[in-house]
Formats: sequence, structure tokens, C-alpha cells
Amino acid sequence: MTELQAELERLAGLETLLVALDFDGVLAPIVLVPSEARPLPAAAAAIRELAALPGISVVLVSGRGLADLAAVSGFATPVRMVGSHGGEFGEGLVEGGGSLLDDDQAALKDAMTEALEKLVAGEPGAELEHKPAGVAVHVRNAPPEVGERVLAAVRSGVGTWGGVDSTEGKAVIDLAVLKVSKGAAVDLLRERLRPDAVLFAGDDVTDETVFTRLRPGDVGIKVGEGDTAAAHRVDGPEDVAALLTELARLRRR
Repeated sequence: MTELQAELERLAGLETLLVALDFDGVLAPIVLVPSEARPLPAAAAAIRELAALPGISVVLVSGRGLADLAAVSGFATPVRMVGSHGGEFGEGLVEGGGSLLDDDQAALKDAMTEALEKLVAGEPGAELEHKPAGVAVHVRNAPPEVGERVLAAVRSGVGTWGGVDSTEGKAVIDLAVLKVSKGAAVDLLRERLRPDAVLFAGDDVTDETVFTRLRPGDVGIKVGEGDTAAAHRVDGPEDVAALLTELARLRRR
């Protein structure tokens, strides 16, 4: 039995468990067009089964906006969601849910959006993703020299503005007028749901804010290459699907 298999056996026997998962690169393979991402069928089936089992809470924790995450994932209650790196909480997770900006934050977001639209205009492959609390600048589809130029301009421009929180991922910079992180979001979920342990799987640098906050008894799984604070690593979404399927089997047993 591998160490990770032993951990799944242990987690399956707990009274309550929070299964928190990034989406892109974890449940769904990375694709050139973000709107075309879909979870692997085996992962989707395992998630729906886990979410229906007593004592298991399944929450997607993604950098995507909440509405976008719901659309591409295809999940609904009892699977729950956190979007915009913790800037948006889906129904039933926090009192009131959603994301609210005050007047100053709304004005800052408008100014930031205008500046970023000018910055990416005429830059092939550079795209903006509009979110309730900010804007993400994507360069995944841009030529390398264009992507480097655009991201450098974001870092030295809007990324330096007061009140703007900048989070870098793979070929993306996420800019928000609220300070957010996936780690803080999982902390809030832990407080709200009171699980005996947390299992978290993520592939991006933004997921490290979760891995570094995990506690004894929790399980962190890094998906893919790169430095990580996670104790375990798998190669890709297919492995995540297999792990979730095994966890569901163990829980049923």
C-alpha cells in the first residue's frame, strides 16, 4: 500500500471530511480556450458520488469567476463552489454569499478594467477575464514574447496600484480590489463546515497558499510538476480522478 493510499483509507473513515479541489489542471485538463474546459468524466462521476455521501463536503476552489466555474464544471448542489481565488463564495458556504464591493472598490475596479483593456488592445492572444472583484489577464494563447511583454506591463502598471491585489498563476495575473487567496478561502470553509480533516488538490502556484496552511491530519496533493509544500504529488487529472474514485469506494465500504 502506498503512503497516499493509506491516507485515503484514513480519510475515508473519518466522520466528516472536506474535499476541496482546484478545477483547471486538476479535474479538467488544461486547454487553450478556457471556456472549453470540462472535468474528466471519471472525475465528475466521483465528485458527484462523494458529494452525495454522508459526512463529505465537496467544494471547488478556483481562480475562475463563480458563474464561469459553474458553467464549465457542470456541477450543482450538493457540490459547492468558491470562485475568484476566494473572492466569491457560492450559496450555502458563508452568510449572504457572493461578493460585495464598496463604492471606492467599485470605482477602482472600473479604472483598473479600463487600463487593462488598453494594455491588451492589439496584443495577439492576450485576453481579459472579467470577475466580480477584479480582472484576470491571460496570455496562454499569446506568443511567448507577447505574453512576457503583457505580463511585465501588468506587473509594472496596474499591479502596483494601491488597493489592487495581484496573484500570479500559470500564464495569468489575477488582479482584484479585494485581498483574497485560496488558502484564506479554505480556512473559512474549515471554520464554516468544521470537518475532521481537509483533502486539497491543486496544480498552480496559487494553490500553495492552501498547502502551506494545511494542518496535521489534512492531505495535500500537488498535481503536476513544480515546487510545492504539498506532501503528495500525482501527474495529472487522470490520477486525480482515480484517487477520487478510490476515496468514494472506500467511503461506501
